[in-house]
Formats: sequence, structure tokens, C-alpha cells
Amino acid sequence: MSLTVLMNAGPWLAVPPPGYGGIENVIATLVPPLRRLGVRVVLASVGDSALPADGRVSVFETGQFAALQRPYNQVCGLAQAHLHGVIRALRDRDDIDLVHDHVEAVGLATLAALPADSVPVLHTLHWDLAKHPELYGTIDGGERVKVNGVSAAQLARAPAALRAHSVGHVHLATPLAVAADRRPRTEKGSHLVVLGRITPGKGQDLGARLAHQVGFDLVLAGPVGPYHRPADLAVADPAEQNPDVRFWREQVAPFVDGDRVRWVGTVAGAERDELVATARAALFPLRWEEPGGTAVVESLALGTPVVATARGCLPELVEHGRTGLLADDETELADLVCAVDRLSGDECRREAARRFTPDVMARRYLDLYDRVRQLRLEVLEPPALRRLADETAGRPVAGTR
Repeated sequence: MSLTVLMNAGPWLAVPPPGYGGIENVIATLVPPLRRLGVRVVLASVGDSALPADGRVSVFETGQFAALQRPYNQVCGLAQAHLHGVIRALRDRDDIDLVHDHVEAVGLATLAALPADSVPVLHTLHWDLAKHPELYGTIDGGERVKVNGVSAAQLARAPAALRAHSVGHVHLATPLAVAADRRPRTEKGSHLVVLGRITPGKGQDLGARLAHQVGFDLVLAGPVGPYHRPADLAVADPAEQNPDVRFWREQVAPFVDGDRVRWVGTVAGAERDELVATARAALFPLRWEEPGGTAVVESLALGTPVVATARGCLPELVEHGRTGLLADDETELADLVCAVDRLSGDECRREAARRFTPDVMARRYLDLYDRVRQLRLEVLEPPALRRLADETAGRPVAGTR
């Protein structure tokens, strides 16, 4: 295959990220198998990204994520500056066959506004599609700009205009799934774990309350707003207006006693793997329609069953009664926590090795790249013109005798 893809990661975090960074971790998982399959990847990210690639586009030397805590009028140009650099790269080089974009909202809007004869685009939707209704309800990328979701459930909730641009969904993957079915078993501890950014939709307050009510040990792992460590949050301004910080202080912290419920901040690498692999279950007490579920597939790959509310992509990722238990409401969730020990971690790892490896994700994206490019070619070279060219060359024409 001769294919060069500009992979637009955005200006927020390095690829791979030093800790929390969902989209950047997905890109870090996707690029290596794509390159093994023969795809040349030009990475558009920040300068200190360490992911090997065949070329780079950078406007900022380091990640700009922390700047998002400043007022909008001070930071609204950051993503646009990065996209401007991407557009310059597309203008200056003629070897890019497709842009695979991961930048929320502004990436789609900017790339869709390019001239009709510009490079084709696949824009991956990683987030809640109820956001940006003014954009998603009116988007028109023609046959040049297409989107994909990270689950079927996510796309089913998309506005009609956005869904009309969809070429399907690709479930997320994790390197932990490679040979997960051959990994030695890990001895389980007594705790459950909730992974992810601490925010109302993830339901950490519900999980912490259930831990006290039902009587199980719970570890919360993830950042609170811009704070990745308990020590940093402890000295934060009491008047902090970040909504996740307010949620933590008002709804979660009252249940965090350091014994029954602990918060360990952001964990990554071997520390995260150990925390999840030794957990009785990974708890997802969701209050929102989870679009992708990276932490879900990581938990399965580490041999840890999932207990969750059946929202968003969870029914697509978890087989109830085999790799996890799915609840319809809070009361049922509490009951399922008590029943999770009957599930097999070996089943979880086997399912992860079958469905959620980086190679599986990369091959699925190759299929979408081919489809996006083919749709583009059909516009540039309509079927009637191709038939005329075939007739002129004396080749058989489909649908004729």
C-alpha cells in the first residue's frame, strides 16, 4: 500500500501523553500498527511528542492543555493556530493522501471549509455528540469530509446532518490487549476501581456513596480538573471555579475517607495496570452516554470484569454475565457489585485479545480510509465519465452487453 496520512492530534497534549489524555493515547495506539501495515504517517501534534512518525507538523513546542483553564478570549486562538499550521502543511506538500483528524469541532469545521478539490478527510468523533448542535446540525463536508464514531451508540445520537457524513464506527483499542489471553493471572485484591476524569457524567460520587452503603473498598483514579495529584488539589484556591473541582469538593470529597474510599489522582503505566489488574472489578457508575470507553477495554485486557450502568457504548463492549455486569439503575448496580466475583478474568482477557488489539483497530481504519478516498474519487470522476472512458478504451462496461 502507498498511502500517506496526516494524523491531526491537536495542540493540547504530547503523543503519547505523560498521563491522562484519552485522544492522544488512542492516536499513540493507532499509529504504530498503521505504519507496520505500510502507511506513512505525518503527525500533527506538539513538538515534544515522542511517537515515531514519518513526518511532523508542529506549531507549539509543548502541550497547551493547561491554557484551557484561562478565559475563552485568551485561548480561543490556540486550536486555530494549530489548524492553520496543518493547512499550511497541506498547501506546501503534495504527498498527503488523507487527513485523519481528531480535533474537536474546530478540526471538522476548518477542514470542511477547504476547497472542494482539497485532500479527503476522516474526522473521528471521540466525544458526546450532543455538544456543538449548531455545528453538527448544519455541517456540510460534501463527499470529501467524512466522520466516524467510536461506537454505534454514539452515532445513533448524532444530528441528522452529521450522521449523513458517517462511514461507520471503530471501537477503541489498547496495547494491553495484545496477547492478553496468554498473560499470567494476577491475584485479585479487595478493591474496586473507577478510572477516568472525575466529573459528574462519570458518576464518581455515586460509586463512592455505594462503597459506603454496600461495604466495598473503592479507589478513584483520575484527574480533578487540572489537578493530577491530591497534594496539588489540597493547595488549590478555595474559590476555584472549574466545574469538575466544584463537583469534587461538593459531591465526591465528603465520601473520600482514605479508608473505604481513596483518591490516588492520575495513574499511568505500570502503576495503573497494577491497580486495575488487582481490582475485583472496574466500576463505571455512568450518568452519561459514554461514547468510546477506553478504560473499559483496558480493564478487560487486564482481566478485570466491568460493573456499569448500561449507557452509551457499554452494551457494545461488555457481554453481560460473561465479561461484566450491566445495570439499568442505581439499585441494580449495587446488587451487581456483590455478584461480580463469579465472573472470570480469563474470559475478559480472551475477549480483549480478540476484539480490542491495536491491529484490529488499525485494519478497521484502513477500511475507512479506502472508503473515504473511494467516495472522493467518485465525485472527482463520476461513474458516467468512467463508463465513457472504458468504452473509449474498449473495456467491458458494467451493466452493458
